[in-house]
Amino acid sequence: MEDAPPRIRVRDLDMAFGTYVVQRNLDFSVRRGEIFVIMGPSGCGKSTLLRHMIGLNEPARGDVEYDGEGYWKAAPERRAEIGRRFGVLFQSGALWSSMTLAENVALPLYQYTRLPAAEVDRLVALKLALVGLSGFERFYPSEISGGMRKRAGLARAMALDPDILFFDEPSAGLDPVSSKRLDDLILELRDNLGATVVVVTHELASIFAIADDAIYLDPEARTAIAHGNPRKLLETAHDPRVLSFLKRGEGQSAAAPGGAS
Repeated sequence: MEDAPPRIRVRDLDMAFGTYVVQRNLDFSVRRGEIFVIMGPSGCGKSTLLRHMIGLNEPARGDVEYDGEGYWKAAPERRAEIGRRFGVLFQSGALWSSMTLAENVALPLYQYTRLPAAEVDRLVALKLALVGLSGFERFYPSEISGGMRKRAGLARAMALDPDILFFDEPSAGLDPVSSKRLDDLILELRDNLGATVVVVTHELASIFAIADDAIYLDPEARTAIAHGNPRKLLETAHDPRVLSFLKRGEGQSAAAPGGAS
């Protein structure tokens, strides 16, 4: 596993809006089948990095490689093909409010496949069951809780059976119990489906619960100043900015290294 080529490689990446540099010199790899967390304080560029990785923002310099193939060096048609292997859960869930949960999950299936309606219905029921929403097919987003909306968004992200999942602040706005359930679901889906998962978050409980590997983006240095498993970083990091971030809520952080991996 350690010798396997990376599933994702962010290579010498600079992110900028005009002359304003958000982050520079980002260089890291994501191994196949792991949960990789992009962490850091609000405003450091975590979600911006995710947008560069999924093709919504073009880098000022550098590239993102998938199985050794440069995404931004590829032709637009090839980038679209690569992007169909992604499943993305945005921070808000981004569900269509005028559609039922089943219709939301079915949308990418109708858009990108020619499956008959009966097969689409079967797949929609399966995806909603995977996230614990069996029986809620005809509910609208406004009729369910925030945690359920996040799970419905995850079901839609999995509609096309992607092998890479991207989550942008999945626990944002959720109570601790709902956040824990979502963390458990992410772990379960990774283990059962073998997907590679990239998560943007600043939530410590989630970071310690799900991360196999992580980078810390610093808003002052405007680059990644730490890279590694968060539990190990808690023990070995020397930079006070990283330690201050990881030791927020001292009791929770102190308990984290002994918890479930």
